[in-house]
Amino acid sequence: MDTSFIEGLNWPAILVAALAYFMLGALWYSKLLFANHWIASSGIDMNKPGARKGVGGIMAFTFLLELVVCIGLGILVYRLMLSGFLSGIKLGVFTGVCFAAIGITISYLYQSKPQILTLIDSGYHITGNILAAVILCSWH
Repeated sequence: MDTSFIEGLNWPAILVAALAYFMLGALWYSKLLFANHWIASSGIDMNKPGARKGVGGIMAFTFLLELVVCIGLGILVYRLMLSGFLSGIKLGVFTGVCFAAIGITISYLYQSKPQILTLIDSGYHITGNILAAVILCSWH
């Protein structure tokens, strides 16, 4: 497998895209947007002792996973020679819907999760993919 393309990736853009994706999560799951619906539909009792235990580690791991997503998006941007805002939107919608949202939906179907939880979590990853892809396609 030829890995020479790794040198051609825009690493600063990938890092900024991952940070933007992660920061979107802070807004998405805040009381300003979907926190109350997410908490109610996820079944997590925030008043239970220990409910917030390990949150720092979970958030750090989340950032690393979103960095991996952004590396993948960066590879697609590089290999497909995409550029521009509209290309970013198209790539983000494609990857967000076809990979992230479909994967979440399949898992949640088998776990009998509420549809609102599926919509909130899928919407976050579709929006995160769009945001990251726009950054990657627009940064030259």
